[in-house]
Formats: sequence, C-alpha cells, structure tokens
Amino acid sequence: MKRGVSLLLVLCLVLACGYVLYGTGEEPAREESHAVYFLERNLDSVPGGGALRAENVCLQDIETADTQTLASMLIRRLLAGPQDETLENAVPAGTMLLSLQLEGTRALVDLSSSYGTLSGVALTLADQAIALTLTQLPEILSVKITVRGRELAYRDKQVFTGREVRLAPEGDVIGTVDATLYFLDETGALRPEERVLELYDGDTHVSAVARAVESGPLDQALLPVFPENFRPKSVWLEENVCYVNLSTVLLETVPDDEGLSTALRALAQALCSLESVEETRYLVDGEFADNYGSVSVARPYTK
Repeated sequence: MKRGVSLLLVLCLVLACGYVLYGTGEEPAREESHAVYFLERNLDSVPGGGALRAENVCLQDIETADTQTLASMLIRRLLAGPQDETLENAVPAGTMLLSLQLEGTRALVDLSSSYGTLSGVALTLADQAIALTLTQLPEILSVKITVRGRELAYRDKQVFTGREVRLAPEGDVIGTVDATLYFLDETGALRPEERVLELYDGDTHVSAVARAVESGPLDQALLPVFPENFRPKSVWLEENVCYVNLSTVLLETVPDDEGLSTALRALAQALCSLESVEETRYLVDGEFADNYGSVSVARPYTK
C-alpha cells in the first residue's frame, strides 16, 4: 500500500512540473519560458529603462497558441504582477487589457483607464516594460499602446520598436566568451570583428553571440548584417550542434533574399567561431526545412 502511495505522489509531482510522460521512451516535452519585465523595487530613482528586470515565467497551454493569443497571455501575466518580492509592477494596479490585436508585425495593445494616470518617467518605464515583454516574440517587431482606444497625447512617441527598447541584460556579468562576429563593409562583403562578449545570468554562449550580431558592430566602419525586420526566433546548443530557429512570419518583412542569405551565413560563421560549436543548423518554425523563403538552409554550416 505504501509503495502504491509513493508511486502516486511521484506521478503527481511529475505532472505538476509540467512534464508529459510517453510510453515510447521519448524524452519529456521541453517547457518553454518567457520573460516578463518589471521594476526593481529597491531603486529610488532610475535613468530610464535601467530599472527594468525580467522575471521568467512558464505559460500553460501554449503549444497550439498563435502569436496574438500568446501575446495576450504575456500581457495578462504582466498585469498580474511579479512573483519576485524584489520586483514591482511598472503598470498601475487595476489596469486591465481591453484588447490586443496584430497588424502585421505590430501589436496594438489597448488598456483600461488606470494606465492613463501615468506620466513622465513612470509612463516611459511602463511603456518599455510592455514593449520588451512583447517584442521577445519574433513575430512582433513593434508595439503601440493606447488607453480605451486613444493615444496619450503627452507621450513623446506612440510606437515602440523592438530594437529601440530592447535593453542590455540586467544584473552582474557572470563571465565572458571570445567570439568572432561578422558584419558588412562598404562593399557589402562580410568582415570579421573580434569581440569579448559579456555573459549575464540566464545567458548561454550561443545566445550571447546571436544577441551581439543583432545589436550590430562596434567598428564604425562596419554595418549591421541583419535586415531591419529580422532576428532569430531562438537559438540553443545540443552536443556540439547549434540550432537556430527561424520564423516564417518575418519573411514578409524581409524581401531582400540576398541580404537574408548573407545574414544567415554571418550568424552561422559567428556561432561556429565558438569552441563549443562544431556546426550550425537552421530550423524553420521548429522543423528542419530545405529553404527559408528562397534561401537554402538544408545543409549545416561547419567550421
């Protein structure tokens, strides 16, 4: 009897942690976490977005959720407030999500009247917290926030793009990694830039490289290699193979196939510059594919 109770308790714990057990011997499904941005509670005054820090959350039932549904889930999670006691919400208590719609790669977020009580730095921080939370989704590149369907006239700007509001990682540097990044010269050719990248809590070597390539070169003689509306959906390392997941939704915003091909080559070469990476493989919406748009991604990139 005790043995049966013990087995039942173990099964309950496994299910509570969000794992799915298969009788075929397959590994449990990987749980995906997302970042929701809140304010540091112990800062009395902050210079703009420096007070924002991400809290990682796991959302349920996202396997079949489309981008609009997932975005709505993230905003509702943000409005609910942080679990971490060292954080507090940049959004006023009682603020409700009235609607969230997508127009192409822009998220239109309409909030209740409580949000309209914000102004100055407090409004800037709340806007950035929402924009940062949403633009982590690769299909969302910009965010417009209204209150009961109306723009706040005293705002400096009404639309926030992912590149403008995405901040450097918060927290202490926990390590560094040497990498060779590739950017464009004035002729359009790829040129190397040797970098020592800082690692923050939650970073991996490959995620730091992908973020640095997206951020662009330090050398003013070089140009960014990523097209304006492009970024990878996710990147991770398994054994010595780096996998980069791409989103088909962004193909509509990146019409230049030659530029896209160059960007994928530059990212793969940068990732392969890491000692831990032997080859880079591209996935499209989580699956192996022959092409990403008209760009071939069938073959892995190797050192």
